[in-house]
Amino acid sequence: MLAYRQGDAGAFDTLYSRHKGPLYRFVLRAVRERAVAEELYQEIWMRVIEARGRYEARARFTTWLYTIAHHRLTDHWRKRGLKVVELQDDDAAAPRADDPEARAAGREDLQRLAQAMAALPGLQREAFLLHAEAGMTVAEIAVATGANEEAAKSRLRYALGKLEAALKDD
Repeated sequence: MLAYRQGDAGAFDTLYSRHKGPLYRFVLRAVRERAVAEELYQEIWMRVIEARGRYEARARFTTWLYTIAHHRLTDHWRKRGLKVVELQDDDAAAPRADDPEARAAGREDLQRLAQAMAALPGLQREAFLLHAEAGMTVAEIAVATGANEEAAKSRLRYALGKLEAALKDD
């Protein structure tokens, strides 16, 4: 980002290609609708472009990017309300086994995960997605969401516990 701030347009291409997939999935899972996700995703990148001159390397670029995403999503949710995203088969990796039973079990696991994700409170889901999609640490989640580290740690811990419990075999 520092190179892009200095005027290197190629640096933006590198940043975009590195972060486009995880950021898009984060936004899509937050809003559920592809058209809305695409619009918000573009708005987030436009804000990155607009803010490049003000960027300061106080944290990783990923933290700064997801802070922008968090703020944009918060604005969106205030206007429309939070919607939960179900994992779609086309977004999930297919089971590698040729065994039909293994494939069915994999689909059942994905369905249970989708239901468990849908059941998470919004702040816990966001903490989990920032950790899973962006690879953020608890400290970075705290910065991105404006929470203190204990709150971010608690949200992530509860989310992981609930998801783990949902995926355990009955």
